[in-house]
Amino acid sequence: MGKYFGTDGFRGEANVTLTAERAYQVGFFLGWYYNQHPIDGKRARIVIGKDTRRSSYMLEFALSSGITSAGADVYLLRVTTTPSVAYIAKVDSFDCGIMISASHNPFYDNGIKLINDQGEKMDQETIDKVEAYLDGKGPEIPASTGADIGAAFDYDAGRHRYIAYLISLAVHSFRGKRVGLDCANGSAWSIAKVVFEALGAKVYVIGNEPDGTNINQNCGSTHLEALQSFVVENHLDVGFAYDGDADRCLAVDENGKAVSGDEIMYLYARYMKDRDKLLTNTVVTTVMSNFGLYKALDAVGIDYVKTDVGDKYVYEYMVKHGNRLGGEQSGHIIFSKYATTGDGILTSIKVMEVMQARRLTLSQLCEPMTVYPQLLVNVKVKDKDAAQNDPDVQAAVENVTQRLGDAGRILVRESGTEPLIRVMVEAETPELCQEYVYHVVNVIRAKGHEVK
Repeated sequence: MGKYFGTDGFRGEANVTLTAERAYQVGFFLGWYYNQHPIDGKRARIVIGKDTRRSSYMLEFALSSGITSAGADVYLLRVTTTPSVAYIAKVDSFDCGIMISASHNPFYDNGIKLINDQGEKMDQETIDKVEAYLDGKGPEIPASTGADIGAAFDYDAGRHRYIAYLISLAVHSFRGKRVGLDCANGSAWSIAKVVFEALGAKVYVIGNEPDGTNINQNCGSTHLEALQSFVVENHLDVGFAYDGDADRCLAVDENGKAVSGDEIMYLYARYMKDRDKLLTNTVVTTVMSNFGLYKALDAVGIDYVKTDVGDKYVYEYMVKHGNRLGGEQSGHIIFSKYATTGDGILTSIKVMEVMQARRLTLSQLCEPMTVYPQLLVNVKVKDKDAAQNDPDVQAAVENVTQRLGDAGRILVRESGTEPLIRVMVEAETPELCQEYVYHVVNVIRAKGHEVK
């Protein structure tokens, strides 16, 4: 990770960490950089999407000003999803794509996600060049003048093309199904309902009244309670919740029970294996996936691997090894045959596909997998390396590992973006999770690592 760009873009509080000036500089550099060798040999073309945050408009204009000042053209998808930017960047041969979003964060945060011409997250070499320019270490770039100045265009056609693509991926009609959607007052609000109605479902929507400050506020994939109640009260067959930029999806079954990304991977992996579609017979997970997922996959003869946390690492592994299914417990699910990133709406279509093909409810599809209780505690520390490498902390972790045996696990890792040590335990009961997590946390505190 770099100074500004983490695993999921340049993220921070709008006009505090992530300012309009910074956005202009990012746009100016990218416009110049891609104009050196544009894909079409003429003028570089960059496509931009944004979520519904109030600050997204400011950052959109700043990025556009930078790009056009450097002589490149910018195409504006306006409010749309991250996966739609990735899709359009690739299929419409843009030099790169930019998504303005802080995903599941509160409205006052925002972010700039960079996407290459293949619809993948930007390579680190290019990000390093952007960061060097932000720090005043890059090349002297002259502003364009006269006819060399770029232009900005509305690009509604791109968003419509993405919607049509999603609809084309469904292999079953959803007619007769009552589906609830929680759009998190974010990017999905103007897309998801259109897609599900086109596929024949009777659609009920919440979280579809964005006002610039209510994105992710008590709604969406980080607050499933609203959708759980909504599904039960309206007697719906299933519910799907997205995050702010709709690259995540979590589900709610017909009984109002939450369904995690791990359970979604499990049910779709079984569906693929039964049809000989699970290439490499492997699901790509992260170290945060639930212990119950691995036991359930073992039971049906499906292999799995674990990557670092972040859909970026999941996708990189999938590309390298030819895997078709991977993702995170949080709902970033990647279907590599159809997308280069997690796509919440695509994920919900795929869950519906299994329900329709198997003629089973979501609860029945998830029933074979037992989700282990899990407790995660974040400890703010002075020095992450010192805390994690403390011999007494390591001894406490080893003690818990031995006590859990093969009936659970402990994971202690550093946050990639904050001064935190994350202590997570999965065990057979919530009480054991509590006991074992605090066995380690209390040692971290007793050794003076915690910032109070």
